[in-house]
Amino acid sequence: MPDLTDQTGIVQPGIKSVSYRQLQVFVQLAQSGSFADAADRLHLSQPALSIAIKKFEQLIGGALLSRTTRAVKLTVEGRSFLPVAQRLLRDWDEAFTDLHNLFAMQRGKLTVAAMPSFANSLLPNVLSTFHQHYDSINIAILDVVMERVVEAVRDERAELGIIFEARQMEGLDFLPLFNDSFLVIMSTDHPLADKPGLHWQDLQHLSYVAMNRGSNIRNWCDQTLQAEGIEITLVAEASQLSTVGQLVATGMGVSVVPAICRQEMQGRGLCCVPLNAAQGKRVGVIKRSRGSLSVPAARLLEQLHQMDWQTLLTKSV
Repeated sequence: MPDLTDQTGIVQPGIKSVSYRQLQVFVQLAQSGSFADAADRLHLSQPALSIAIKKFEQLIGGALLSRTTRAVKLTVEGRSFLPVAQRLLRDWDEAFTDLHNLFAMQRGKLTVAAMPSFANSLLPNVLSTFHQHYDSINIAILDVVMERVVEAVRDERAELGIIFEARQMEGLDFLPLFNDSFLVIMSTDHPLADKPGLHWQDLQHLSYVAMNRGSNIRNWCDQTLQAEGIEITLVAEASQLSTVGQLVATGMGVSVVPAICRQEMQGRGLCCVPLNAAQGKRVGVIKRSRGSLSVPAARLLEQLHQMDWQTLLTKSV
């Protein structure tokens, strides 16, 4: 490696003028072995690239590259300096990434969309833990039906969304968190209220309150009822699970809802009976497949994957 100091041990003045871009040019040329390839990767013209490396070599006082008509090779000094230059670039990138992250977590806003069944049950605990660590981040919550959660993330109105796994999620990544089961909800004086568990066949010919057509829960229930050959008497439909619960509480009928709604439904005075032999549905977080997350969103996503969901689900029962 060339000596960058004078006889007194003081760094030569020209060295202080070396820039990040010049180090980047040198490293890219060394790795590419070609002016054409390096210029293309750095979005520079070949003459501009040639001028940049010449100025760099003048600053440090010697040649780092040996040029031929076909290729670029490192000199002895260049080979010695290459790992140092690579380390300097890494250190520079990491330093400013860390600084950016520090500022990003000191202030900012994070928008999360969540289906009501999750927003009303588990989300408060999630965000309370997040707020304890990052109390300067303002959190906006879109408490909307599952289909709107997907739209909000896809349209970039929310960075993260929490939903049941769905079939149509083009452009989105689904990252599973836990499996949820289902309950049959009914008024406490219903004939089935004292049962420890129910099967789909027990719903035969019962008055039934459903989610609106087109919702994922409605589609799943309709498909299962049809597959099991169960005929129910549809008496009402609603777009929100909370409204379904209110209708059931009046004695209009029964309904099938996700188990994470148990606490809310019991708070409405309803009886919640496990639906046996019902295949569970995965609950997970969605994000856009392309593009990167903000630092707050990345931190929340990390937290979601580290949480003890089984304990939280048990507490919500």
